[in-house]
Amino acid sequence: MRTATGRSCGQPAPIPAAAVTGTAEQSRARSAPAMKPNFSLRLRVFNLNCWAWEEPAAPRLTPGPSSSDVRRVENSSNHLLVPSVPRGIPYLSKHRADRMKRLGDFLNVESFDLALLEEVWSEQDFQYLRQKLLPTYPAAHYFRSGIIGSGLCVFSKHPIQEFTQHVYTLNGYPYMVHHGDWFSGKAVGLLVFHLSGLVLNAYVTHLHAEYNRQKDIYLAHRVAQAWELAHFIHHTSKKADMVLLCGDLNLHPKDLGFRLLKEWTGLHDAYLETQDFKGSEEGCTMVPENCYVNQQELELFPCGIRIDYVLYKAVSGFCISCKTLKTTTGHDPHSGTPLSDHEALMATLCVRHSPPQHNPSPTHGPVERSPLISVLREACTELDLGVAQARWWATFASYVIGLGLLFLAVLSALVAEGGIREIAILLWTLSVGLVLGVGAVYLFHLQEAKGLCRARAELQHVLGRAREAQNLGPEFKPALFLEHQEGYRTEDQ
Repeated sequence: MRTATGRSCGQPAPIPAAAVTGTAEQSRARSAPAMKPNFSLRLRVFNLNCWAWEEPAAPRLTPGPSSSDVRRVENSSNHLLVPSVPRGIPYLSKHRADRMKRLGDFLNVESFDLALLEEVWSEQDFQYLRQKLLPTYPAAHYFRSGIIGSGLCVFSKHPIQEFTQHVYTLNGYPYMVHHGDWFSGKAVGLLVFHLSGLVLNAYVTHLHAEYNRQKDIYLAHRVAQAWELAHFIHHTSKKADMVLLCGDLNLHPKDLGFRLLKEWTGLHDAYLETQDFKGSEEGCTMVPENCYVNQQELELFPCGIRIDYVLYKAVSGFCISCKTLKTTTGHDPHSGTPLSDHEALMATLCVRHSPPQHNPSPTHGPVERSPLISVLREACTELDLGVAQARWWATFASYVIGLGLLFLAVLSALVAEGGIREIAILLWTLSVGLVLGVGAVYLFHLQEAKGLCRARAELQHVLGRAREAQNLGPEFKPALFLEHQEGYRTEDQ
């Protein structure tokens, strides 16, 4: 299940993905800063989603590991520690103030170099943490989007060179108020750091939640979000030496969206790559032992589910290995009380210089056997279904609008003829409200269909190029995407 070495070197990804990234990696290697042969950079990554909606049922008081049990990394310019944690919504998230205080204490004690947080819906929570963490983390940024907010923020010991964000085009339905995803403005935040001469692109994100696995009405939206995330990383990491993605993806390891993200970006899963794993069974990040977890959500998964990730990769000239990966098992690593209904991920990554490697292009089978082509085709099919559903709802809404307008015309005629004015006016007012409401639904689903069509068009284009590369053979594959990659290089220069 895991590789023996846990190494992620900057080598071309499997074809046809290598055809897309190989040229850029070779160009990046030529411009990479000269490094000593024994150069190494240690990164410690901490990832956690801290929502905790449920009222805790008999919290466990068994003490968690002491601070000495959690590996401490020496504070130096060649050591990077990165946590990713979300918060809760005021008045809804349970024991929020206490958990936030303990979160701040934990971050100060562990002295991570970079703290990536998700679901910090209240800016007051962000300001509280900013003041509490200021001595340890002088740099901070809060990503704003949507009505409630993206919930993403960062605290850093290192200067933030650049930052930006991308708000996902599709993010649920506004009339599904009880789910609330549409109001939160889900996004991906990007921060650029310069560490010991290397450029690190750190991404933090939170995708749409899955509320019913058997009848998932948001599946097409999550696939589109996964593709937007992969595309965003692909186009913004061309100058980076290292790429790190942390967050709650709300995707199981074998889900379509997760496979699409990994195949297109070439990111590596810390759980699968680690040499030494300790923690919850199968690396699950929501387990039944956690007192904040809604047990009904785990009826189909007695061991729990894995939806939070630490993903990474290095370009040619560098190599990343995951030395250790730990998860909490239903309690805070220090106090024993859970920080969240999600479990924390603590990965120790090691970046080192790697001499250029010239590997012959591997031999591949038919087009149908390519993992990238297979997942692209599957994603296109899923988006086709999503487009059809969105258009059906838009058509249905247009019929309701037509009937409503016809009803309004009849009522207007009755009023004009001197009929029962009071009742007619009341019905006319209700009908106007209905027509306006259904009109908003029509416009939303029309926009949804266009967003899904756009994502599908991008996927179909990449699929066509990948098929072309696969059919022409290994000697032609890099050339197919040469113009595409060099175009971005020219723009960067």
